[in-house]
Amino acid sequence: MALTIMMMMEIDRAIILAAGSSSRLGRPKALIQVGEITLIEMIASRLEEVGLSVTIVTRKELADRIRLLLPEHHVVVNLEPEKGRTGSVQCGLESVGKIPVLIVPIDRPGFSVQTLHKLCHSEVTACPVKDGKGGHPLALSIEDSNNILNENPNQPLRSLISPSRIEVDDPYLHLNIDMEEDVEHLLKVVDDL
Repeated sequence: MALTIMMMMEIDRAIILAAGSSSRLGRPKALIQVGEITLIEMIASRLEEVGLSVTIVTRKELADRIRLLLPEHHVVVNLEPEKGRTGSVQCGLESVGKIPVLIVPIDRPGFSVQTLHKLCHSEVTACPVKDGKGGHPLALSIEDSNNILNENPNQPLRSLISPSRIEVDDPYLHLNIDMEEDVEHLLKVVDDL
């Protein structure tokens, strides 16, 4: 009888994507005040809580402010953020090397520490799912990381990978910070995240 051994990815690094223009919100999402700290500090802290090293991909005009807020983290500048999220993922992957990583968009903060644990121990590229709808963060395998690095930065990420879906119970998994009312919602529920 043959044994099949599944290798877990053992993710130990996260890439926070914070290079978008925030045109609908009208101000940088990373710098939204959430109580005493900014949104980027809140997300980085949650990632550190599960033992993840953090790399932040941002745009040139935000890099110095983010470095001041999070001097212990590596900050990478995406010089062409207008090309989209895949280009930011590529910048982060080029910075950290060919390893499995967690991709964390700054505007999707509704995940729990329990979800992070599940994703970090996934065997394949995976995303959390609640009520049949996929969410973030995204656990990315080495194979899919390599595939993304070889694609056009304008290509939507969803067309490049097919993540496994991990059912979670995060009530705010689909919280998406795009407009001012989304920020107001975040501030009302932040203690429950």
